[in-house]
Amino acid sequence: MAKIFIETFGCSANYNNSEIMAGLLIEAGHSIAKKPENSDLIIVNTCTVKQSTENKVKKNIINFLKLNKKMIIAGCMPDVQKDLLKAIAPYASLVGPHYVKDIAYVVDKVLKNKTVEKIGKRNEVKLNCPELRKNPIVHIVQISEGCNGVCSYCIVKFAKGKLFSYPEDKIVKQIESGIKDNCKEIWLTSQDTAAYGQDIKTNLVSLLKKIIDVKGDFKIRIGMMDPNNLIPILDDLVNLMKSKKIFKFLHIPVQSGNDEILKAMKRLYTVDELKIIITKLTNEIPEITISTDIICGFPSETEEQFNDSIKLIKEIKPDVLNISRFWPRPGTKAALIKNKVHGRVKRERSQLITKEFNKICTKKNKKWLSWEGEILVDEIGQKGSFISRNYCYKPVVIKSKKNLLGKKVNVKIISVTNHTLRGKII
Repeated sequence: MAKIFIETFGCSANYNNSEIMAGLLIEAGHSIAKKPENSDLIIVNTCTVKQSTENKVKKNIINFLKLNKKMIIAGCMPDVQKDLLKAIAPYASLVGPHYVKDIAYVVDKVLKNKTVEKIGKRNEVKLNCPELRKNPIVHIVQISEGCNGVCSYCIVKFAKGKLFSYPEDKIVKQIESGIKDNCKEIWLTSQDTAAYGQDIKTNLVSLLKKIIDVKGDFKIRIGMMDPNNLIPILDDLVNLMKSKKIFKFLHIPVQSGNDEILKAMKRLYTVDELKIIITKLTNEIPEITISTDIICGFPSETEEQFNDSIKLIKEIKPDVLNISRFWPRPGTKAALIKNKVHGRVKRERSQLITKEFNKICTKKNKKWLSWEGEILVDEIGQKGSFISRNYCYKPVVIKSKKNLLGKKVNVKIISVTNHTLRGKII
């Protein structure tokens, strides 16, 4: 039996795929190595959503190759950038995102000096498998694969394919198993959680109702959702989010504050529709944490159109803002648009919107000063600190000499930074 090291890049679904691969390999008799140099075989679970991520993945693959270990490259890149990977690592085996459950078979072949390719589309339900969780407190549950989007800049859809929603009963069973393992946070994840069920005549609200009915002490974090798919379920979702079992947190990527750019991006909503969503959420749940995304320098974006994005951020005042500089991804329609924005301009726009956002999030965090309440400790920090979450999924940093991971404690917020609250145990 072999010692296997797994390196993971990308989204929470990718991390869950690695957890599943690790669980299946342990079940097959292998062990998981903590360091690549101590392994017999290295699995690189890749992401290619951004050029910067792709560059990081390639650098890691090249460094791993220097260790002269057998290698399997998994994740999105094998499906959409096979030639690139073969140029870098010609003897590596490839496993696409739809063949996660075949990992033990692939490892067996690779250990016998075979080169294997498991890529292409198939419907694979990644539920109720053995798992080795990265965080014992967090149970990542994939509810679907793929999406119904047509975004002109997105390479991920080429790897993930069309929306394939997993059965509700199997999702509920998966969550029950995590609760039995003493997990306290349930992360529902997919490329677009709001699209769940569109292909099987159900929806996210129906699924959430079943999950809320599961017995146990846990909270649900709902994953990213596109505005156009959120609108039809918005009223029902808002009512459900008032449940104590759901974090008052939503990730709703807007990408641009200008309708012309949204149209070029092939995002299927308008700025006004996004504002309607935010207004509804903040009116019904005033303390809700809103996370969103902005792409700076999409091809043809003018200064005026970029300023619309700044205006939108100032208006909706998100708690979290993920800022990306546009970079063309191979095979996408946006890569063919000729009117590119210069790299220097993209950098300046990114810096400008970051500066504006920092003013917003610091001001919003100050509203939590002196707040007292219960938090869940879900991560070990640095230098005796722990990262915790309150009911709005706001990160609260506390210090303790005791191991509080997985515990609930009462705190008072005594200070804030741009991105965190600082708490004192009371």
